[in-house]
Formats: sequence, structure tokens, C-alpha cells
Amino acid sequence: LAFARDGELRALFGETHPLAIKKELRGIDRYARDFIARSPFLCLATHNAEGKADVSPRGDPPGFVQVLDEKTLAIPDRPGNNRLDSLSNIIANPMVGLLFLIPGYDDTYRINGTARLTRDPELLAKMEVNGREPKVAILVTVEEAFLHCAKAFRRSKLWDPNARQDRKEMPSLARMILDQVNERPEKEEEMQAIDRELEEDYKKSLY
Repeated sequence: LAFARDGELRALFGETHPLAIKKELRGIDRYARDFIARSPFLCLATHNAEGKADVSPRGDPPGFVQVLDEKTLAIPDRPGNNRLDSLSNIIANPMVGLLFLIPGYDDTYRINGTARLTRDPELLAKMEVNGREPKVAILVTVEEAFLHCAKAFRRSKLWDPNARQDRKEMPSLARMILDQVNERPEKEEEMQAIDRELEEDYKKSLY
């Protein structure tokens, strides 16, 4: 059954733990700085003008997200598939959500706020890797920041080596996409060549 009011939903659950309410900060403190400095990966949630949601992964060596001050983060935009979903959404609707992960940590860090794109040359120069600067960076103004508990990661056993799955149990990325759009080549040799080309592209175009 659908819920007509938030109160109907909350009636199913117990009271929110006081600490879960108090932990919400309005900026970046020393623990947030340390967490972000250690994080090589985040998920970026955006919305378009109509409210359609999207989540995009962002990854780089630890510390790739720069803390400019207690209210501002800077995220480099690395080469991708040029769909530009996140960037276009930010132009249309600045509201964003970030989820920072650290391999081996069951805790995560959540940040909500507003974002805008920048081409500031001084900032982009600081984000250069292998001689390549990002074309743009995402500036996030922090409105809410807080640590998130470990329950989801402990239930999922995400970092447990014994829970790792064999990637070979599913087809390659290229095979699945070509199947989905009904464009998979008939000859296996051609498909193998496409798989190799994708791996070569990864090596050449990470930055």
C-alpha cells in the first residue's frame, strides 16, 4: 500500500536515535577532511530539471576530491563516455548528494548540497594527472555532512574477500551492451576484438 503522508511511514518505525539527528553538520570538520582525503571513490547523485534522478561513480587516487574550505569541495571530471548526464543535470538542477567510500571501511560519509561547474585554470591545474587536466571541475557547496553507519556494508560483506564474485560469471561489458541493443556481431572473433579494444581504451583514456 502507498503512503499518503510521512507520518504514516514513520509510524511503522521506532524513534530516530538522537545521535543520528545530532550528527548532521553544516560543513566539513576535521574528520570529514580525513575521510575525504582517504577516499578514492564516491557516488554522485544528481537530478535534471524535471527531477529525474541519476547516480554516477567517480574514482581516482585517494585525495582526488579537494577540500577548498569548510563549505566547498572540488571534484575533477575525468574522461568518460561523454553522455555528460551528471554535468548536464548540475546545470539544470544544482542539488547533489555525495557518498564517499574507503576500501576496507564499513563507514561512509554523506554530503548533500549544491553544485556548479568551473573551468578555473588555477584549480584545474592542481587536478592534473599524467600531464592532462580535466576540462571542468565540480564545485560542491556543502549544506549537510555526516558519517553513515556500517550496517549496509556489513550486511553486504562488500569488502570481505570471501564474498568476492568471479567476474567471469557474467559476460563482458561490451558483450552485454551489444546484446541489449541487438548489435552483437555474429562471429566470436569479432566480439573478442571489441573486448580487447575496450581494454586498450581503458589504458589510454583514464585521464
